[in-house]
Amino acid sequence: TALNSSKPEKPAKPHDPETGIKEPPQGIGEPSVYHAVVVIFLEFFAWGLLTTPMLAVLHQTFPQHTFLMNGLIHGVKGLLSFLSAPLIGALSDVWGRKSFLLLTVFFTCAPIPLMKISPWWYFAVISMSGVFAVTFSVIFAYVADITQEHERSTAYGLVSATFAASLVTSPAIGAYLSEAYGDTLVVILATAIALLDICFILVAVPESLPEKMRPASWGAPISWEQADPFASLRKVGQDSTVLLICITVFLSYLPEAGQYSSFFLYLRQVIRFTSETVAAFIAVVGILSILAQTVVLGILMRSIGNKNTILLGLGFQILQLAWYGFGSQPWMMWAAGAVAAMSSITFPAISAIVSRNADPDQQGVVQGMITGIRGLCNGLGPALYGFVFYLFHVELSEMDPAESPEKGSAIIPGPPFLFGACSVLLSLLVALFIPEHNAPNLRPGSYKKHNNGAQSHLHSSQGGWASDPKPPHNHHPNLPKRTRAVHLLHKMASPSSLVQILQVCNWASRELTLALRNRKWS
Repeated sequence: TALNSSKPEKPAKPHDPETGIKEPPQGIGEPSVYHAVVVIFLEFFAWGLLTTPMLAVLHQTFPQHTFLMNGLIHGVKGLLSFLSAPLIGALSDVWGRKSFLLLTVFFTCAPIPLMKISPWWYFAVISMSGVFAVTFSVIFAYVADITQEHERSTAYGLVSATFAASLVTSPAIGAYLSEAYGDTLVVILATAIALLDICFILVAVPESLPEKMRPASWGAPISWEQADPFASLRKVGQDSTVLLICITVFLSYLPEAGQYSSFFLYLRQVIRFTSETVAAFIAVVGILSILAQTVVLGILMRSIGNKNTILLGLGFQILQLAWYGFGSQPWMMWAAGAVAAMSSITFPAISAIVSRNADPDQQGVVQGMITGIRGLCNGLGPALYGFVFYLFHVELSEMDPAESPEKGSAIIPGPPFLFGACSVLLSLLVALFIPEHNAPNLRPGSYKKHNNGAQSHLHSSQGGWASDPKPPHNHHPNLPKRTRAVHLLHKMASPSSLVQILQVCNWASRELTLALRNRKWS
């Protein structure tokens, strides 16, 4: 009886250590994907309300070279995000996700009330908020803590779909309220929603990181290597799969970031969309993106696999950008928007691959690295698009399309989008080399075992290769030679140890020598 009374009334959570100490509640319910979904929705819904007012404030604050200043502001923010993302991810791995969710959401939404108080301070704080503008990094690590490996692609798709859902109605609501009641009411409403998000994290969001990973780490120092973003990039090169994934993310997200910073203005000035039409366009594309990232993504992941889903998403993105570049009619933009919704499946599929290649206690570091690359693209993309627009003498500014019909028909700023299509094409070519399945040497601890196995096979065959025509252990003797060669090439396409590659080359040279001898004898 004494032993039974000492046990906690509630069974320990799967992620908690088996101790009899009851921890104070830190949220409502068990950690779930829905907590992450609510945090993302509220944050980006607040920013979506400011879509129309921000365009007006940007043009009023910087009447000349509006787009270049927009690119500079987002460039500084993206660069700071790139520099801080590895540190935030590493700190969240040892200190927990909840505190850093609170920190990132607070500083990301801090500029909102400054839009009407002081526009100059508003844009300055937006630039500096990039230090903590890595909410997706912490959110994806949070999701990885509470989901199994086979569930993560669906969970990541749900989070990304929530981001799209937050933009379905918020720009239209913001545009309507701005026109009916003025920008001040919109800013107040967005500030209230941001405060609601912060309160939700404080009260309702439970900690997802296992307790056994954190108590001893509160006093542990964080090394410079963990905080150095360039050190994390240097580590990327040590793993061929992660390197290919990072290059794919960079080349595909670079034009996407530039497109986000300019496309709404592009629709208004060149395609002659009104504010209401732009809001409707965002809503329709958002709804289609939700369907793509929830229903379609799950079907594709089960039917064609993770890698082919990434390739398909990149193909849709190429078509979308090319259509934006050549299209000059409203119906073309609507059709390209539908294609853009399908291209939104790429990043959840990439995040699923990344999470499978990382240990449970390294999810924050890995997701922080990917988010850092996206942050770098958020800086380079708008600046690059702004430079291309500037080269072609296109100044994107908030204006009534009816005021300049001649200019809108004479200039079509397609080159930035065509450049983006070329960049995504390179990304598609790189993604072709991403292995379809996880190799044994991608995870720490398994490489040594796999390598030892390969070495033992090599030692067992030393001295016998000259008289033993058998190929390495992955050879199928009952298959014809051409099929065997295709099988070996397929094996070589995945990351493998140097010993295996030498074995394959040795066997290939042996087969070639025997074939030449047989031809000579015949």
